[in-house]
Amino acid sequence: MTSMHLEKYWHRLSPASKQWLLDNPGCVILPRTISAEINAESGEDADSDSHGETVLSPENIEFIRSRTRQEEPSPAQPTYRFFDSVQP
Repeated sequence: MTSMHLEKYWHRLSPASKQWLLDNPGCVILPRTISAEINAESGEDADSDSHGETVLSPENIEFIRSRTRQEEPSPAQPTYRFFDSVQP
């Protein structure tokens, strides 16, 4: 059984694929479209189920979570939020 090696091929992934993984750090099963994109970008042929979905290994899940923590802005960096408002 061949599993994905996200840590090894992280540098090959497109910004969109990386962002999807960072936005979904709790995902255990990758949807078939994401699995296909990551396999194409990494050059791997990770196993998938009959629906084309790939189950992430515990190592991949921990790697994604660690990358998510690295990408979070530090408290020293201001976070700008814009809100729509209605004037009276």
